[in-house]
Amino acid sequence: MSQQAPHKIPFNRPTIVGKELYYISQTILNGHSAGDGAFTKKCNRLLEERLGARKVLLTTSCTHALEMAALLLDIQPGDEVIVPSFTFVSTINAFVLRGARPVFVDIHPDTLNMDETQLEDLITQRTRAILPVHYAGVGCEMDAICEIAVKRNIPIVEDNAHGLFGKYKGRYLGTFGTLATQSFHETKNVTCGEGGALIINDPEYVERAEIIREKGTNRSRFFRGQVDKYTWVDVGSSYLPSDILAAFLYAQLEAVDDIQTKRRNIWEYYNQELSGWAEENSVSLPAVPAHCEQAYHMFYVLLPSLDSRQALIAHLKERGILSVFHYLPLHLSEMGQHFGGQSGDCPVTEDVSDRLLRLPFYNDLDEADQVRVVEAIREFSPMKQFVVASSLSDGRN
Repeated sequence: MSQQAPHKIPFNRPTIVGKELYYISQTILNGHSAGDGAFTKKCNRLLEERLGARKVLLTTSCTHALEMAALLLDIQPGDEVIVPSFTFVSTINAFVLRGARPVFVDIHPDTLNMDETQLEDLITQRTRAILPVHYAGVGCEMDAICEIAVKRNIPIVEDNAHGLFGKYKGRYLGTFGTLATQSFHETKNVTCGEGGALIINDPEYVERAEIIREKGTNRSRFFRGQVDKYTWVDVGSSYLPSDILAAFLYAQLEAVDDIQTKRRNIWEYYNQELSGWAEENSVSLPAVPAHCEQAYHMFYVLLPSLDSRQALIAHLKERGILSVFHYLPLHLSEMGQHFGGQSGDCPVTEDVSDRLLRLPFYNDLDEADQVRVVEAIREFSPMKQFVVASSLSDGRN
């Protein structure tokens, strides 16, 4: 009898962690499944209380939260925003939609976060926002970034898609900037499939954010009894998630401590079991500064070269394990070049993008599957791959 092949290990898999299905049924039975229902409000309050944020508004996605931030800051054609090239396109697209020009900043080679030492040289009279991205849920150097922003009177919008409940020097990520955004996409620690949130730390923006989120109307004030009817008062769009999604999300937020414990165990196992292999093979593992409490969003390895990265992807795939690379440099994309980006502008980004590989990481990744991943990686030697490739290129067998 032939031996059955082992099951495949995906890169990501969303999971049920508590009362998701029960809360969804309650939403439907209560007769309010559209936006801004009971579970939406519960999620907003839970996040406000946990983070200590002035106001939190659920949105249909992190992308839409970023678009709201651009509207709130009144971004106009010709304005500039400083953004790392090593990020997802949504970070900058939200501002480009308003006519802004991206100014790309490079990253640190260890944390892969915005290199704050480059900011001063990139700021001009047209700079209207600084967009730090907390990569892998590890905080950027917010003391320095905030100092520069305050001195130059430039708002900060934190893209905290990776970093919910991560901390920088004891303070939650997403609470430093004028505004911040969260993601609840299915690849995130806490998810509802598609979803996001806008965190508002400056009270000046709260009322207008509610209006923009409600299609440019003062509907929220009407429901609070502050006006006797609501009408169109500003620009806006439909950024409200269905309360069905909010119900799913609320169950996940209730279980967040358990989720984070599981993810911490997964991250620490990878880090411990791969440290020796990494050192022997000139591979870098994630760096977390002592003053940062990470969110345990992902685990990645930095291979010596693009060829070795691609070879490891193939090696793992042959063993039924899916691993993936991450961001391509935005400044070298077609749109990035349209805005003046060119090779050499962000050398660390260009280098890291070719070498980074993300490993399977999800809430119910069990120990047996993680052992399989680790054992498969230990079988792989980037240096042997280099020797074989060199031999073939020289015509040797």
